[in-house]
Order: sequence, then C-alpha cells, then structure tokens
Amino acid sequence: MSEMTSISPTRPYMVRAIYEWIEDNALTPYLMVDATAENLQIPTEHVQDGRIVLNIASRATGNMNMENEYIHFSARFGGVSQEIWVPLTAVMGIYAKENSQGMFFDPNEYENYQPEEDSVAPPKQANAAPKPKRDNKAGLKVLK
Repeated sequence: MSEMTSISPTRPYMVRAIYEWIEDNALTPYLMVDATAENLQIPTEHVQDGRIVLNIASRATGNMNMENEYIHFSARFGGVSQEIWVPLTAVMGIYAKENSQGMFFDPNEYENYQPEEDSVAPPKQANAAPKPKRDNKAGLKVLK
C-alpha cells in the first residue's frame, strides 16, 4: 500500500456542523472537554472527573472563533469574564443540553496527525500584562 499524506481530522468540521445544527434548532450546545489536555485555557475550578462541560451557546459566549486547531471564545464564570481556549484535540464531544443529541469523538483520531506549524495557540498566561486600572472618568470628552 502506498504511503498517504496526513489528512486533516474530521473533528473540527463536525463540531462546527453540529454546533450550527444545535443553534438552528434553538437548543443549547454543550462542549465536553478533556481538562487534562495540554494548551487549555479554562476555568479549572469547574473541572470534574478530569472533564469540563462548557455552554457554548451564542447567547452565552462572545467572540466565538472555531478554527481547525482551536475553539476560542470569551464567557462569564461567576460574573467574571474569561478567555477560553480549547484545542480540538481536547474536545470529547458536542451535544444539545435539552436532548443530549450530538456527537462524541474517537480519542485516537489525532494520533498520526501532524498539525501545521503556524496553528493558533492560546496566549501565555504568565506573560500576560495586567490591565491598567482605570480611574472612574468618562471615556468621552466634548470638543468645542
């Protein structure tokens, strides 16, 4: 048998398709994530049994971006906005909260896959500069 080139996994395409189907049917998309995976940026206080389930409904997230390597969005946890980064390799499944319809993925799908070198990665938290505190002054000024 001839040697084949590494084809891209189906997982990112299926996640996007099922997400769209769930949203189109006015259901709530839940993303189950392996919280032990590398390169995650998630609220670790919500991890249970090595997993976290995230509500990724458009009404619950901001700036959702589903790429082939990562899912990135902002969401509020306990009233605090956080940036979430989930590599597709960590996605265990996507399903509707209301009826559990969706798809769970083969954990071995990425075993022989070599991603592109320029894939998007989450920002390094250690290097993140703290946001400067703002004085409680209005941000707009009337010009005459």
